[in-house]
Amino acid sequence: MQFLGFSLRNQLFVAPMAGVTDRPFRQLCKRMGAALAVSEMVTSNSLLYGSMKTRRRADHTGEVAPIAVQIAGADPALMADAARYNVDRGAQIIDINMGCPARKICNVMAGSALLRDEPLVARILEAVVAAVPATPVTLKMRTGWDREHRNALRILRIAEQSGIRALALHGRTRACGYSGHAEYETIRQVKAAAGIPVIANGDIASPEKAKQVLDSSGADAVMIGRAAQGRPWLFREIEHFLNTGEPLPPPRVSEIHQVLLAHLDDLYLFYGRAPGVGIARKHISWYTRGLLGSAAFRHRMNQLPTVEGQRQAVDDFFTGLAEHDEYLPSPVTDPDDPATGPAAIEELAA
Repeated sequence: MQFLGFSLRNQLFVAPMAGVTDRPFRQLCKRMGAALAVSEMVTSNSLLYGSMKTRRRADHTGEVAPIAVQIAGADPALMADAARYNVDRGAQIIDINMGCPARKICNVMAGSALLRDEPLVARILEAVVAAVPATPVTLKMRTGWDREHRNALRILRIAEQSGIRALALHGRTRACGYSGHAEYETIRQVKAAAGIPVIANGDIASPEKAKQVLDSSGADAVMIGRAAQGRPWLFREIEHFLNTGEPLPPPRVSEIHQVLLAHLDDLYLFYGRAPGVGIARKHISWYTRGLLGSAAFRHRMNQLPTVEGQRQAVDDFFTGLAEHDEYLPSPVTDPDDPATGPAAIEELAA
């Protein structure tokens, strides 16, 4: 796929997710088949540029191109500064967040709250595009503020007039949060009217669903978020299905064990040992959900304060599942595990 001057291996993008799409996760998803991974959002507040969190989010050492960084904010000048700041530190694509429904973001009129103010949307987009003229700028947004105020088509026109090069559309309104079903018909309408690439986002959790969304919406690519949490091999499964029409078998328990251990090592190295233990807990929970005894394991694991203890607990858990070294999902699910249902998984996608 040709996208903004880059030759990509496929049409599969990783959605920006706060607290999730750090460098270790982005690199892992790319190894597993994703063509592009957008960073978790970076604030446009220049006072935070010196923070350790911001420096980590701007760290792209060793990352496979293209490097896409998402910025968030409501002030055109600060957003322009944030774009320049990240391009100076290696960003090859700047993505603007107008899709996050989180209350703490919308309360400062950023994220999807911006969709209520179309003139401000235009000023922000124009300022960012002008600030980094040699770098493609993209926009991630929702279908509107609520079901009575869907304005995706108007925002598309504003985006195109402002010089935005591609649009990722989450098929829900801000008011919907992550409830209900994604509006693929709205995505189809936006794609039909667009002169720029459109990426479909929302509820894409299987190879079959990815193909269905691509076919029905006409979108140029699909963007996957929460379905990849603890399941990065989803990208290779979709890639294989799109190329062959045949499903890949899901990973064996032993492969999940090895992928998780490598991911943990990357997290410890990236964040440091003590912070890495805390960051790793949610990933361990995602990798193990649905496996036999995982609810009790997660409770014990969350009390462990050290790298050695955490890693040993993971080894012990998977050693106990050795007799179940079969394909997943289904052979070793725990019916009493409340974390296996989609309603129990916290949605963090922006």
